[in-house]
Amino acid sequence: MARYFDIHPDNPQRRFISQVADIVRGGGVIAYPTDSCYALGCQLGNTDGLARLRAIRGLDDKHHLTLVCKDFAQLGKFAEVPNSVFRAIKAATPGSYTFILAATKEVPRRLQHAGKKTVGVRIPKHVVPQALLAELSEPLVSTTLLLPGHDEPMTDGWQINEEIGHALDAVLDSGDCGTEPTTVIDFSGDEPEIIRYGAGDPAAFE
Repeated sequence: MARYFDIHPDNPQRRFISQVADIVRGGGVIAYPTDSCYALGCQLGNTDGLARLRAIRGLDDKHHLTLVCKDFAQLGKFAEVPNSVFRAIKAATPGSYTFILAATKEVPRRLQHAGKKTVGVRIPKHVVPQALLAELSEPLVSTTLLLPGHDEPMTDGWQINEEIGHALDAVLDSGDCGTEPTTVIDFSGDEPEIIRYGAGDPAAFE
């Protein structure tokens, strides 16, 4: 059963963030808030955690999981940012965007798109994941907390804990963070392609 953490949305309690980071490092799977919906996350390299994320979401191996990064410098370790869009991506981060880019050698093969060798990356604006990412000093492998058969992501930490807490190791509740997912932009082709319109303004990439 998950440990439940009532996290302040503007000033997250450091002791709670430290405890959650230990859970992640210990192989745990967590539910946490972002600036675009709640998400499920686990440590990079946690094979069992990846399988649990996919099982909770009902996803197959072909679905792109996302590396949630603390800042642009960390993003650049895991994804190749073309010179032609460097400024636009940097200006849009942190924010409600997911970028699909060519993966670097730092990304495990199982997290890359099998054919394109790409990876999804994002930098959230929400202070809670930012605090956790700073404590971890590495990205979280994540996916939107949208359960099979549901039309919208889950929005309340207490409800997440009640409904799927048995499948998680920690739930971070900092209140409602909305149901609109990120805007997804694919840079793996010759021109940027907006795969999903969401919370982030797509104007700079159209």
